[in-house]
Amino acid sequence: MAFPLHLGPAGDPATEIRTEQDGSVIRRSVLPGGIRVLTESLPGQRSAAIGAWLAVGSRDETDGHHGSTHFLEHLLFKGTPSRSAREIAEVFDAVGGEANAATGKEHTAYYARVLDADLPMATEVILDMVTSARLEAAELELERGVILEELAMNDDDPTDVAHEAFAAAVLGNHPLGRPIGGTAATIRAVPREAVWEHYQRTYVPRELVVTAAGSVDHEALCTQVLDAVRKGGWELDPAAVPAARRGSSGVALPAGGAARTIRRPTEQANVLLGTLGLAVEDERRYAMLVLSSILGGGMSSRLFQEVREKRGLAYATYSFASTYAEAGIFGLYAGCAPGNVGDVVGLLAAEWQRLADEGLEAEELSRGIGQLRGSMVLGLEDNGSRMSRLGRSEIVHGELRTLDETVEHISSVTAEQVRELAADLAGRPRSLVLVGPFEEGLAEQLLG
Repeated sequence: MAFPLHLGPAGDPATEIRTEQDGSVIRRSVLPGGIRVLTESLPGQRSAAIGAWLAVGSRDETDGHHGSTHFLEHLLFKGTPSRSAREIAEVFDAVGGEANAATGKEHTAYYARVLDADLPMATEVILDMVTSARLEAAELELERGVILEELAMNDDDPTDVAHEAFAAAVLGNHPLGRPIGGTAATIRAVPREAVWEHYQRTYVPRELVVTAAGSVDHEALCTQVLDAVRKGGWELDPAAVPAARRGSSGVALPAGGAARTIRRPTEQANVLLGTLGLAVEDERRYAMLVLSSILGGGMSSRLFQEVREKRGLAYATYSFASTYAEAGIFGLYAGCAPGNVGDVVGLLAAEWQRLADEGLEAEELSRGIGQLRGSMVLGLEDNGSRMSRLGRSEIVHGELRTLDETVEHISSVTAEQVRELAADLAGRPRSLVLVGPFEEGLAEQLLG
């Protein structure tokens, strides 16, 4: 049975507990204010990873606040009333730990990995940042320049440019189509007051999820979390309940595909072909994992064999799928010589269509499932990955499946389910993005 991530009234001291087959113990509690704490205690570990998650991403920005989510990711490290930016950096360096943050379209996470003895310190510092960031005007202006340099660095990477443009092409004007980091224009324009308003509106107890994995004492961590957020000035309503899982925004998704040619004087062209994918709760998501593995998930995948091994047209080629609350992205990528871009686009489309028309053999299905099973197990060999799994399960799915349950779902995918999904995707409006030394309009021409 999947581990349901919900309890009764917030503040109920009851803690859900589950023991995994590998001996790890997962616990979940809801604290006053609706704060959720999930831990996975792993036998034999000397370290721990901790994360503070908020179900707030770039899609949640309102007009005048665009870029605020990424701004906050930077500014929370710039100091609180208790410690300066340098002190935040020094406290982790002094114990050989590491701390970082990540912004997504639908959530933001602040995380650290330290020795188990230093977990109380990491908890206190990260939650001090989350609850008590100063967001001083002078620091914001300094960081504005840093973020603009980060965006410029990304803009110099044609692969990053291609993926950003592809998301915008597939998702259009939907909030999910906005770049996670903002644009140079929005970062230059957003005032300190807008970032502060975004912070005050979204960084609240009922949105906070704290996860930890490794050498972790669940009860002690719950106490540390409560102490830290109260010290940060958060008022914890005993009757508050955790924020509900994200639903559809009600904003219409694009009805058609798009083509975009971005001219860059590069030696290699970056090619992305794809369409709208599946929402995160679509029951076909396991079939999507298998489909992506078979098409472009490894050295034996169809794209790798056809594009690279048989024809030598690309060094890197793969497929990918991203899922969000009401939609997703499905895409095929290849990097190739500019003169080969027409052949490569044709091959990407042909392999996708061949899977939709002809399906796959039992051996290919078994290999795709086996690759997924192995990569999932290997991916959970470190406590940082397990900590992230807890956070994503809580925020995105509302339940935590055991690894065996997930593998069972994947193993139950049939060849016909993969073929039907490939056909569904192949019948949707397609988008194509090309980045390279091309004249305007080439993507439109190739997309037909």
